[in-house]
Amino acid sequence: MLIRRNPSVYEINTWVWLTDLSSRFERTVTLGDVPSEALDEIAAWSPDVVWMMGVWQRSPHGRAIALSHPDLQFEYQRVLPNFRDEDIVGSPYAVYRYVVDGHLGGPDGLAAFREQLQQRGIALLLDYVPNHVAVDHHWTVDCPDCLVRGTEEDLALRSSFYFHTAENNLIFAHGRDPYYPPWTDTAQVNAFSPDARAQSLATVQSIANQCDGVRCDMSMLLVNRIFSNLWNMESPHTEFWHDLIPAVKEEHPGFVFMAEVYWEMEAELQSLGFDYTYDKRLYDRLLHESVHIVRDHLYAASTYQRRMVRFIENHDERRAQESFGYERSMAAAALTMLLPGAKLYYDGQFEGRRIKLPVQLGVRPKETPNEPLKTFYAKVTAELSHAVYHDGTFMMLGTQPILSHDESHENLFAFAWALDDEWRVTVVNYSDREAKGRIMLPRPSMAGMTTWIFTDALNPENALLYGGDDLLTSGLPIDLPAYGAYLFAVSKG
Repeated sequence: MLIRRNPSVYEINTWVWLTDLSSRFERTVTLGDVPSEALDEIAAWSPDVVWMMGVWQRSPHGRAIALSHPDLQFEYQRVLPNFRDEDIVGSPYAVYRYVVDGHLGGPDGLAAFREQLQQRGIALLLDYVPNHVAVDHHWTVDCPDCLVRGTEEDLALRSSFYFHTAENNLIFAHGRDPYYPPWTDTAQVNAFSPDARAQSLATVQSIANQCDGVRCDMSMLLVNRIFSNLWNMESPHTEFWHDLIPAVKEEHPGFVFMAEVYWEMEAELQSLGFDYTYDKRLYDRLLHESVHIVRDHLYAASTYQRRMVRFIENHDERRAQESFGYERSMAAAALTMLLPGAKLYYDGQFEGRRIKLPVQLGVRPKETPNEPLKTFYAKVTAELSHAVYHDGTFMMLGTQPILSHDESHENLFAFAWALDDEWRVTVVNYSDREAKGRIMLPRPSMAGMTTWIFTDALNPENALLYGGDDLLTSGLPIDLPAYGAYLFAVSKG
């Protein structure tokens, strides 16, 4: 199934979601028999893609680590005070086998679930973890050269960075990145090994038979210069992603690659073949930096913008209600959801969940839905379903002060989408105070005595009417409260 331009991606923690459904419907629910009612509820948010996070078989050894790790035990206790051992299912990023976990419905269950999504016009995205596998993955036995090997000296000097296997007493490195301790439930893939590259390609080809795209975990770690510096190895002549992505797309045209990427390497990963790359910088700037820095970020080339993944939460970040707060989260959502590129939402975001769940847990605590927030997201996602946001042309709009001494217009973000005669204009006040300004509209066809109607998707009963000549000369006058937004559809009166 082809994924449309500027798609909306809805991330679901598969194990947790199925646990919730099993409790709700009072039976064991797997991917193979998800009630239509539950799928219709997802479809009501108008996603183009559902990302089922964590469908692959989890490592038994990794689960044992998750059961005993003191830091993780603290996290479990914090978010789920009465947790039981059976609630701990292990990390979905310590993959034991790239086979759908039997507890979740197995490969047949996933196939049935995919068909249900397709009937609703929704594509399916799954995980691929290129940098590491579980410590008990079969490569430790049948393809040791696929992994980074260690020595007895390595193990003695840095025991938390290496491990040895009981089956063949070989020593391997744990997966890691340069800035954090190693992931002790994983073994590091050797990105420079021809065997590893061949096996990785076969793995992704197999995944591509089951879905429409992959979200690739920590994708930048496989870039030659990053891997070479971290592991002190000489780089091969070709990049890992250059060897993998074109080969997969040759057999599966239209298959989408999404990169989790940091360290300002988005453009580099795009050049290596990724269709979409995380826009973590926008997230950080919305959370920590000034409006001016955010605005500068959005002036990047449109070809680059269209391949970014915008989000205000996902399974790695704190919940938006906790990190941004209620009002600012809605302003950040209105901004990110209506920009070009992919838009990523996390299950529970629309209901205002506040608890960030460790990925090792298979159950989450109950939280009371925030009904006003759900209403807000329902209106924004309905607006986003219009074709103009997928097939139209995006343009940033200039702002001017209402009065010369009032600089509050600097806190307004304004942009438009146009498709044929259809125009949509978004204005967001990303500040904690009232903002006034005039939005300049580069649309000569507005000239004349025609009245133009601006209907706000968030408050459709409060339509605004302006004359065309006034709009072209003076701009669209705007007065927004703190963290307020307008999502205008523009039509002739």
